[in-house]
Amino acid sequence: MQKEFYLKGGTAFIDGDSSVQDPLIKISHGRIEFIQEHGEAPSGTTVYRAGENDVILPGFIDIHIHGADGADTMDGDPGALRTIADFLPQEGVTSFLATTITSNREITERALQTAGRFTSASGAELLGIHLEGPFISRKQAGAQPVEHITPPDVELFKRWQKLAENRIRLVTLAPEEPNGLDLLKHFRETGVIGSAGHSHASYEEMQAALENGLSHATHLFNGMRPLHHREPGVVGSIYLSSSLKAELILDGIHVRPEVARLSHQVLGSDRLILITDAIRGKGLGNGTFDLGGQEVSIHDGEARLSDGTLAGSVLKMDEAVRRLLTFPAVRWPDVVKMTSQNAAASLGLHDRKGKLAEGYDADIVIMSEDGHVIKTFCRGEEYEN
Repeated sequence: MQKEFYLKGGTAFIDGDSSVQDPLIKISHGRIEFIQEHGEAPSGTTVYRAGENDVILPGFIDIHIHGADGADTMDGDPGALRTIADFLPQEGVTSFLATTITSNREITERALQTAGRFTSASGAELLGIHLEGPFISRKQAGAQPVEHITPPDVELFKRWQKLAENRIRLVTLAPEEPNGLDLLKHFRETGVIGSAGHSHASYEEMQAALENGLSHATHLFNGMRPLHHREPGVVGSIYLSSSLKAELILDGIHVRPEVARLSHQVLGSDRLILITDAIRGKGLGNGTFDLGGQEVSIHDGEARLSDGTLAGSVLKMDEAVRRLLTFPAVRWPDVVKMTSQNAAASLGLHDRKGKLAEGYDADIVIMSEDGHVIKTFCRGEEYEN
């Protein structure tokens, strides 16, 4: 990694509210030292030049990704996490949450312990762990193995958090299950994000969850009680909430594009977080892969179990961005919010991630005006597409 260099040209979208034309950005020791408009780098220094129509954005944060390039969080292997971290910069992702799947205790605990100890010297930064399951509803299991689903359990979670060295940052749960509200209260007390997902909660049960600290929803529409005109369910509760943030898989498969646009109109750019929910088959084309001990077939960009159930995705974040840009109301500042700023704020990292500013990590993606990644910097380390 170069200790010091400059980025010059294009338009830098600092955050979801401001931009700088033809910026000069100085990077020093993995952090942003300054951003100037129309500045010039000193002679003899290293300068990366963006095209006139290129955009410079904060690096993307994927808070829900199981795996990529043949590797999975549940492998319980540092090499697998390293493979994922090294794969992600090509799609503009500079940090992520290693995401689990419902499994038996031994496999889960090995995965949590491995991810808790892992630090990525190169590639995308592992910010912590997203525990997806086992505290979920059998009625909304989706591709989560039903035989390992467990009622919410505060003491079990405490054990797992200790094994993970306090790196579990987000937990998907069904708050309507027994002890669900107790677990949410514990999350609120300890700074963990509680996210409604794989949940069959009624509107009333969701209101109780919100009162007890629920702040997120996992992959909107997928694995949750849908909106019905006589029962708002989980989806209706998300729409009616003024604060709940919702993940969205924008691959054109998990959520029909028109419904995704509707959700953006209802929730706005401040409350949606783009995720991939990608599995180990991402980047490997058609084939058969393991997900939580289940066989998943990938064909033409769709990942499904043998019974046809969707089982994660092979989505890349830059593909999601290109779909997002087709929404009539979306501009680049909206992209910044939904790919980086919102996630950083939820994770309590708004002082070093999610925007381009002095003192922030040099997590930066340069894209063409049509949303293709040209170059990514992870804490100042260059990755070129």
